[in-house]
Amino acid sequence: MNGERMDGERMNVILITACPSGMATTFLAARRLEQAAKRRGWQARTEMHGELEAVTPVSEEAIAAADLIVVAAQRVPEAARFDGKRLYRAPIQQALPDPEAFLERAAREATTFDAASEPATPPTAKSSEASGVKRIVAVTACPTGVAHTFMAAEALEQAGRALGHRIHVETQGSVGAQNPISDEDIEAADVVLLACDIEVDDARFAGKRVYRTSTGSALKQPQQTIQKSLDEAQVESAGSGKSAGGERKSVKERGLYKHLLTGVSFMLPMVVAGGLCIALSLVFGIKAFEQEGTLAAALMQIGGGTAFALMVPVLAGYIAYSIADRPGIAPGMIGGMLASTLGAGFIGGILAGFLAGYSAKAVTRYVKLPASVESLKPILIIPLLASLVTGLVMIYVVGTPVAAVLSALTAFLNDMGSTNAVLLGVLLGAMMCFDLGGPVNKAAYTFGVGLLSTETYMPMAAIMAAGMVPPIGMGLATFLRRSRFAQAEREAGKASFVLGLCFISEGAIPFAAKDPLRVIPVSMVGGAVTGALSMWFGVKLMAPHGGLFVLLIPNAVNLALLYLLAIAAGSVITGVGYALLKRGEAGMTPAAASSEPAPAEASRQTS
Repeated sequence: MNGERMDGERMNVILITACPSGMATTFLAARRLEQAAKRRGWQARTEMHGELEAVTPVSEEAIAAADLIVVAAQRVPEAARFDGKRLYRAPIQQALPDPEAFLERAAREATTFDAASEPATPPTAKSSEASGVKRIVAVTACPTGVAHTFMAAEALEQAGRALGHRIHVETQGSVGAQNPISDEDIEAADVVLLACDIEVDDARFAGKRVYRTSTGSALKQPQQTIQKSLDEAQVESAGSGKSAGGERKSVKERGLYKHLLTGVSFMLPMVVAGGLCIALSLVFGIKAFEQEGTLAAALMQIGGGTAFALMVPVLAGYIAYSIADRPGIAPGMIGGMLASTLGAGFIGGILAGFLAGYSAKAVTRYVKLPASVESLKPILIIPLLASLVTGLVMIYVVGTPVAAVLSALTAFLNDMGSTNAVLLGVLLGAMMCFDLGGPVNKAAYTFGVGLLSTETYMPMAAIMAAGMVPPIGMGLATFLRRSRFAQAEREAGKASFVLGLCFISEGAIPFAAKDPLRVIPVSMVGGAVTGALSMWFGVKLMAPHGGLFVLLIPNAVNLALLYLLAIAAGSVITGVGYALLKRGEAGMTPAAASSEPAPAEASRQTS
């Protein structure tokens, strides 16, 4: 093919895009180059190497007929197939700002490609290719078992197929295990990938190579996560995941944070059921439950008298379970019940859970018994000693001061003036939007859920309202300025809007991952406004989840219209703000286009 052939003639061209992080830049560059090629009258075929969809290689016939190969990547994928063809290669960042000029330069500067001169494949990729198809089994689980659990599973499945591996993902969500992994699947697996923000039963994977990470990592970087699992997984014996591999895991993935999230995940159904039962009892009148024998009284007994009474014991029991496995449940629940009766509330419950868990773990590890009575240890020795330690410490050391702190906090929240309420709403709202499921987000959410046990409902309303702002705002932005968003982004915007209505902030993650320096600040501003308005209006929310659908339940929200106004105000600020700040594809900086995802780890309150 003569190098002087220009765009006045019809040219067959193959466009190949790949970015190092495997993010949306690959997709955007391919679409912009394809459109530019059509405007030049070229016949273009595209091959994308990324994580938005599986790789579809161009056919041998297309390669044979191609006049020009354009590679927007650091290296040429499967270089041998292009040997002897006219080829132009440049980093993908050069293709995004001006694809027309990029193609013109490609036609002018392309040279005959010598596959033998192509640098060797990087070690990680080479080891993957040499290893061939792998069998992977994975489990995803997050605190609430709603969004992160299933989104991470879908991302891993797509990434596994794109890499050419066989992967089976089990989700342990709010409705239990789905798509369960069979014993045969485990036996045949080359590696086990546990993307879990809470403790899951891993005894069935004893003797297999296991890699542990968070749902956030699996959701944002699925291909890298799978590659790391193949390269870094270690063989675990039964129960070794809590000790042997601990040195490689961060506190976020397996320490205090994870134990707390495990307790919160088991407590949430109690809070939701109890709060909504209380709301239903109020349908018959604010004080109707005071009349014994009525339906209102029964509903209040179910919600406030039973479900809320179990809240703190369940929280403490499953924090202890996360630390010490089953032996921790009994002392944890006993400590949690003591926290409730002593007035120490959810703060005391958290302390009781950690105290019981580490006490039970210490007894398991350090108390040695003769083999003849070793079988009594889990059913007699551990529950007795751990319960004694936990109970005595709670009664004589922890209970009274923590009860005083909680009482002071509750009094402050109930009696604070409008200025303090607004400031608290600003703080909680901004925290909910800062990392879309990370530690800061979860700290705010756990604070609000815990206060429900003290019948303090205003902070929870502000927290849920602010958590809905980022995804609704991103959906509005894609609608307001459609021309600045690619087709894939506009589709993501529709899904984000619906997820936002359901109080699932993860809908905003694709936008935050691609453009964090604009999305995160504008979301925090909108969330802070919503939180402030909700607290200023005095909105109270009886349930910690459900999004706008909670409004369908009478008295679940006391000031429904003002609550909607607060959510709408913050969402409009976020949506309009991002629509104005968002750059069109042509004006996008490479750094923004290919940046790593925003810090939105495994799950937020709805994950």
